Formats: sequence, C-alpha cells, structure tokens
Amino acid sequence: MQRRHVQTILAEKAETPTAANNLRKRLIQLMDFAITLDWRGDNPARATKPFRVGGDGFHTWDEDELAQFFKAHKPGTLAHTAVTLMLYTGAARVDAVKLGPKNVRNGKIEYRRQKTQRSGGVLVSVPIHPDLAEVLDKLPKDQPFLATQKGTMRSAGGLGNLMQRWTEDAKLPQCSAHGLRKACARRLAEAGATAHEIGAVTGHKTLALVQRYTEAAGREGMADSAIEKLIARPNGERNLANLSERFVNSDTNPKQGKDNL
Repeated sequence: MQRRHVQTILAEKAETPTAANNLRKRLIQLMDFAITLDWRGDNPARATKPFRVGGDGFHTWDEDELAQFFKAHKPGTLAHTAVTLMLYTGAARVDAVKLGPKNVRNGKIEYRRQKTQRSGGVLVSVPIHPDLAEVLDKLPKDQPFLATQKGTMRSAGGLGNLMQRWTEDAKLPQCSAHGLRKACARRLAEAGATAHEIGAVTGHKTLALVQRYTEAAGREGMADSAIEKLIARPNGERNLANLSERFVNSDTNPKQGKDNL
C-alpha cells in the first residue's frame, strides 16, 4: 500500500471529514503495527494530511489549474474527458463512472446520486454544457463515458488512481476528483447561481456546503459594488482625497479620561 492508495480510501469519506480522520487514525495504527512486525518499513498513512473539520479538506481547482491540466491532457484523452465530465456535471467519482449515453435525456444528464440511495436517491438533472457536449459527441454510444478499454464500467477507485496520476503528470498534485465537484459549485456561484440552483446541479441534500460558495462569490461582488457606489457619489473623488485631512482635523488634542480609552 502506498500513500495514493490511502488517499483513495479516505476520499470515499470526503464529505464526512470527522469519519475520514477517524479512519486515517486507524490506518496509521495499523501501518505502525505492521512496521513492528517487520512487514514494511514505512507508514504511508502518516504521509497523508488530516481533513479540515467543517470543510471537506479538498482543494478547489481554480481556472489556471484547469487550463494547466487541459494543456497537459489534450481533447480525446480519457483524462480530458473525465475532468470535463466532472467539471460540468459536478458528479462525484462514484457517480461519474456510471454515467453514459443511457443517462442523456432531452439534452440533459440525469442520474441518482449513489450517496443518497438509502433515501431513494436524489435525482440530478443537469443540462449539458456545449463544452461537455463537444466531448461526449465523440464517444461510443454503447458504453459508459469513462469506460475501460474493454468497454466496461470503470470503478470509482480506479478513476481515483488515474486522477492522481493525471494531476501529477500536469504538476498539480494538490488537485483531485472531488476538487472538481467543488470547482463546479464555485463556477456556478461566481456566475450568480443561488445556493438552491447549485444544489440542484451537485445533488446536495443540504445547502450548508454550497452556501459557502455563494457567500464567497457574493462578498467579492458586494465589495466591487460598494466601491463603485462610493466612487459614483457626488464629489466622491474629492471626499476620498480629503480623508486624511479630515481625520487629522477631527481632534488634534484628544482629552484625557476614561471616555478616550
């Protein structure tokens, strides 16, 4: 077992960081015990980082990283197809490997999230983005989009291993498949989508996580709007220029006393 294998195991619990950390501790203990028995000389579990509780601990791809990945992995490759599929659907690895032509209906990709199967499965119906449609149109019509060379469905763990190899080849070791799901949500938030709209794409049952993306995007937009309004004020430029003078003249000799503490 190597570090990438441990990361793949932990990734299965990405959306439950406390459980992932508990599993990581058990794996560390197990590997330490293996060392005492001289079964191995290292502990790959110790080389992984614990998850941030309150978040999922996975890096969100930014636009520069996406461009760097697509520069390393050209259209037509499995790597390019996989990242494009997950980026424009927000599908988790366990769901992405199952998607295929059978999931395409009326210009949308429809599926039920495996994570919510016990409660009937959240139905996700995502319109196919033109960039994704261009990629899917070139794929076979009788097998999953991310099929193996034999045309069979690929395992989620297998896709995770490939993703790690692909990101390392692109010099993006901080990026992961789950980070693409987050990147999808980030992009939607920056485009002005509401938390409910993002949740409809990603299939989240609760909006606590996606709310973070809309709030982050909203703060940036509100800051821009606030400064624009300040600049647009009558004599706004003159008022800004005189700020330092106004502060100096406000009280050059402050009174001593408790009120000034």
